Amino acid sequence: MTENPTAKTAPLFLGQDSAMPASPEEAILDYVPNPRTGELYLTRFAIPEFTSLCPVTGQPDFAHLVIDYAPDKTIVESKSLKLFLGSFRNHAAFHEDCTVGIGQRLATEMKPQWLRIGGYWYPRGGIPIDVFWQTGEPPKGLWLPDQDVPSYRGRG
Repeated sequence: MTENPTAKTAPLFLGQDSAMPASPEEAILDYVPNPRTGELYLTRFAIPEFTSLCPVTGQPDFAHLVIDYAPDKTIVESKSLKLFLGSFRNHAAFHEDCTVGIGQRLATEMKPQWLRIGGYWYPRGGIPIDVFWQTGEPPKGLWLPDQDVPSYRGRG
């Protein structure tokens, strides 16, 4: 895991030409100070076109990811998150590994008050697989909207 040595100072990617990382392990997630430290609020990232590769067949897998988190001292910079997520396009891993790994990496590095990720995977072999992970119970008083991704029959 590569960490951003300037995470507390200036974003590495904003305003810069940035190449897609070759793998999730090589991707640098950039964190900036939370502009509303002390406030309890929810940030949501919806990623409706996430892709990775099946580790058995090498065929593409597609998912709609929803990442919700209650920031503490830092927030993730969205361009670095896009590059990190894009690095999965040539990464072979099972749905569970991708979904839980993304959530764990964000939670470990950013240290939010709370984080959850929902991975709503499109079917391959006729079975849609939905994967959910969270850091624990949400903080008391946090407004927590539904992720609003319908079961597979209604997706698309």
